[in-house]
Amino acid sequence: MGKTVAEKIFGRAAGREVAAGELVVARVDYIMGQDGTAPLAISAFYDLGGVRPADPGRIAFVIDHSAPSPNEGVSALHKLMREFAREHGITLYDVGDGVCHQVIPESGHIGPGSLVVGADSHTCTYGALGCVATGVGSTDLAAAMITGSLWFKVPHTMRVLCRGKLPPGVYAKDLILRIIGDVGADGATYLAVEYAGEAVDDLSMDGRFTLCNMAVEMGAKTGIVPADEKTLAWLGQFTPRAFAPVRPDPDAAYAAVREYDVSTLVPQVACPHRVDNVVPVDEVAGTRIQQAVLGTCTNGRLEDLRVAAGILRGRKVHRDTRLIVAPASRRVLLAAMREGIIQDLVEAGAAVVTPGCGPCVGTHNGIPADGERVISTANRNFKGRMGNNKAEIYLASPATVAASALAGEITDPREFVR
Repeated sequence: MGKTVAEKIFGRAAGREVAAGELVVARVDYIMGQDGTAPLAISAFYDLGGVRPADPGRIAFVIDHSAPSPNEGVSALHKLMREFAREHGITLYDVGDGVCHQVIPESGHIGPGSLVVGADSHTCTYGALGCVATGVGSTDLAAAMITGSLWFKVPHTMRVLCRGKLPPGVYAKDLILRIIGDVGADGATYLAVEYAGEAVDDLSMDGRFTLCNMAVEMGAKTGIVPADEKTLAWLGQFTPRAFAPVRPDPDAAYAAVREYDVSTLVPQVACPHRVDNVVPVDEVAGTRIQQAVLGTCTNGRLEDLRVAAGILRGRKVHRDTRLIVAPASRRVLLAAMREGIIQDLVEAGAAVVTPGCGPCVGTHNGIPADGERVISTANRNFKGRMGNNKAEIYLASPATVAASALAGEITDPREFVR
């Protein structure tokens, strides 16, 4: 029987042939912790008897969730991370470097075939590089730092075939929202989701990151786009390392196969308070909003900012709506500045905040007031997600968010996209 991408990568990391459902101890290629989880991992590191990490060169900490620090308690946690990283030779991405799920792929340390763990549920984002990447708890992260390995249950795989070509004004975010609305918030629990088909092949790397980022929103262990020449060319910007793409075997066994014709897809919106509460945009068009958010680890990349700027250029955000923009990384911010994208966004009325998680996590930037409605490019709209459980969050593509910011109400972006 042939192997899926996940089975092949776990087999390499375990040093033997494995099959879905098996428990394995596997060597981890890269380890990541962010400022909401790394301090707990540092504490667990010492509680477990850790003295030095097994391989500091395979570990990174990222300060991105509460960056810059909003209070002295968080500042103390950031200091702890900086001191631990300095003591042990761990890479640290500090305030302003960007959100972990952008800076780690940009680091050049991971690529096709890698096995990556991060103390953040959206670590699955990195699967766009053709690797297996998954979120773990802080104690598991500490164990990985000490030993360089972790135990895993090799996941079964759901294959999602996306055929056709996305229409104008419809993007990767609309596609993944439609898939999650169909599969459900727990419909892919502990599965690897392997995306394939000509529509996925056509996506930019930014679009593929969006697909994989939200795999966890249907319960998946990881999301994977098998690597191709586009993947290798993207990685070539950041590292001279040679990677060998991992492809599924033609006779690989899948737990489920779902097929979508994207040529008829329309813009999608996830309504409060569930990510799988997805409807076509016209069903909620006209809903008044008070805040729009462009950014996060789902849609803060250069392509996302470019799409939004194309809609906002020469126009003004509605007087009753705030638009907050959080670029995914310093690299993205600089590239957007060179292209004039940031100027377009600021002139339209946007407030640009430090590269990182921005308002998504609800710790400081852009917390909405009671009763306010927010439309965001983020990946979660649970009650209280942005720091106020009396607000409502709608999720949509950068185009839909930009169009809605202009109108002050949820708006179909296709009238602004040629």
